[in-house]
Amino acid sequence: MYILIAIFSYSINAGVYVADKFLLSKKIHSSIIYAFYVGIWSVFNIILLVFDPWLPNLQELGIDLLAGMLFLATLIFWYKALHQSEATRVVPIVGALVPIFSFIFSFIFLGESLSERQLLAFVILIMGGVMISVKHTRFYYLQEVKEKLKAIFGETLGSVHARYRPTQRLIINSVVAALFFAAYYVMIKYVYLTQPFIGGFVWSRMGSFLGVLLIFLVPEWRTRIIKHQKGQKTLKNIGFFLSVRFLAAIAFIMLNWAISMGNVALISSLQGTQYVFLILLVIFLSTRFPKILKEELGNGVMLQKIMGTAMIVIGLYMLTVWGL
Repeated sequence: MYILIAIFSYSINAGVYVADKFLLSKKIHSSIIYAFYVGIWSVFNIILLVFDPWLPNLQELGIDLLAGMLFLATLIFWYKALHQSEATRVVPIVGALVPIFSFIFSFIFLGESLSERQLLAFVILIMGGVMISVKHTRFYYLQEVKEKLKAIFGETLGSVHARYRPTQRLIINSVVAALFFAAYYVMIKYVYLTQPFIGGFVWSRMGSFLGVLLIFLVPEWRTRIIKHQKGQKTLKNIGFFLSVRFLAAIAFIMLNWAISMGNVALISSLQGTQYVFLILLVIFLSTRFPKILKEELGNGVMLQKIMGTAMIVIGLYMLTVWGL
């Protein structure tokens, strides 16, 4: 059951990421400000305690708040990366690394492990996700790739060419976001192992709200937030923003629910299904609204995406039909 819940969550997130990219590129232009606006709505999750009232002890509260603040920090790096490049470029970088980091962290801190079949499905899902989301891969240009990596990261004691500094920042922000996402997933899994789902979820959201308050205490960030707010002459975009956040909240709750029931690494590896929905959405938008969004489809790209989709289907088959 948790597999279907996770897949549905990832399908919603595909649309949310495209909308987030639009808002970051056209409206807000700051990961700190956007994370602030996203995180401030976390306080309203307190309403969920009506359905299952619960108060944690001090130790549990500390873990909950830390998990929430970690998630807010994750959003800052995630939005930085999303603002720097296309959603179809950032999502695969982060999505390919999160399952790997989650597998390592869950094994070390939770003692979770995968059977041989689960590990095979895990690898196939990651490979399928990478194939479906990256641009056409030219495997035979190894020397070109080597030279570009050298230019991006620089020599051991040398400097980085200015042309590739934006790419370097993108990679750093994406890797940090993936690392933090994985750490959050493992930490919240521990919360759900020791606390009721609604209670653990709500109090961890209070941690994100606390993080928002801490952001506002930083003078430079507070000035940027206030300046941006004063510059908003109308509320014409508030409906769109709230709609996106509502969908994001549904997806987030469903993903947390799936994590509370299943293996963290396997749930992370299911992000490959998110790429399927993301690519379909991007293709639709780039076809209908080419001035807003453009996706490369020629030169074997579509064949590669079909192969990636096939691998994801095989991985899902192994997880569901084989009863893994």
